[in-house]
Amino acid sequence: MRKPAGSRAAGAARVGWGSPLLGELGGGTPSAPGRAPTPLHPGAWWLWALALGTAATRTTNPLLLALLTAVSTYVVIARRPTAPWARSYSAFAKLALTVIAVRLAFTALLGSPIPGTHTLLTLPEVPLPAWAQGIRLGGRVTAEGLAFALYDAMKLAALLLCVGAANALANPTRLLKSLPGALYEAGVAVVVALTFAPNLIADVHRLRAARRLRGRPDKGVRGLLQVGLPVLEGALERSVALAAAMDARGYGRTAQVPARVRRLTTGLTLTGLLGVCAGTYGLLTAAGGTYGVPVLLAGLAAACAGLWLGGRRSLRTRYRPDRWDARAWLVTGSGVAVAALMFLAGARDPAALHPGVVPLTAPALPLWPAAAVLLGLLPAFVTPAPPTSRKEPS
Repeated sequence: MRKPAGSRAAGAARVGWGSPLLGELGGGTPSAPGRAPTPLHPGAWWLWALALGTAATRTTNPLLLALLTAVSTYVVIARRPTAPWARSYSAFAKLALTVIAVRLAFTALLGSPIPGTHTLLTLPEVPLPAWAQGIRLGGRVTAEGLAFALYDAMKLAALLLCVGAANALANPTRLLKSLPGALYEAGVAVVVALTFAPNLIADVHRLRAARRLRGRPDKGVRGLLQVGLPVLEGALERSVALAAAMDARGYGRTAQVPARVRRLTTGLTLTGLLGVCAGTYGLLTAAGGTYGVPVLLAGLAAACAGLWLGGRRSLRTRYRPDRWDARAWLVTGSGVAVAALMFLAGARDPAALHPGVVPLTAPALPLWPAAAVLLGLLPAFVTPAPPTSRKEPS
């Protein structure tokens, strides 16, 4: 039965090429006033956060570490989207507080190698055998030992919060979509793993609600067994459907490359990963600060070359790839500037970045390292505000 011309015209007027509905579905171009700003490349957020974390590893000054934490927290509050994955920052904050509490508790129970004269309290000491010399349980708890433990724990807590900022700001799906071709299979596996758990939890809630509506038990061993079988059946059906969809889209196709290129790719990738590990270890330790940066850069260059050569075997295209624009360079540059200036401050005035606790004095805030840390606030002003009423494009 044909519809009248008037109804067709009205439908075309309601859903036109410039309508918000097709703009949401990606089938047309939305109007300029309702267009959402282009989100920042997720790799820029990770590079900014890792650079701030690198700066945090170069100091034990609690004031600088607190300033680094405040900078990352402010950027997260100002630019965090409303997506479910962006709520992970509170979990990282709780983990950072737990790290500090556990470190202080272990210092109080097991003692500290830092000698101190300001005794806060004395715990009952447990006598240990002769073969356990150097270890004690209980005894004096000094302010110097707790201050040293607090400074060291705050460094790890600041590093955790920087990683949490990257998790809260960068869309994981878009980040995996931006992986090089050599890591395509690993990226697909991670995407499938990320989507499996939420679907499984949704199935459990749906089945339990259906059983409650039918007056059947949904708790206990019996309810768990009766809910578990339909959940596993649904997971198996989704796995089969996913496998069929991946096979229909040509997943797993590879191009033929010479054996010499494959061996060179493997060698460059392994050498690069070893260089990255050695350089990262040098950055995290005070003794390796001289060789950490060149070894890390050489490892990154070798790994990138290996990934580029390995991507020649992957035959795939990207739909609407994320662009690395000027904002991404500014965000990355701000984090790198903070890390570089912190390295320079550690070389020129190491005492300001690593205050002592014997004698016990209040730490001072060095001015120009603190001003360098404030450069990390740049992403809060050069990146677009997160959309509130529309979903972030993925």
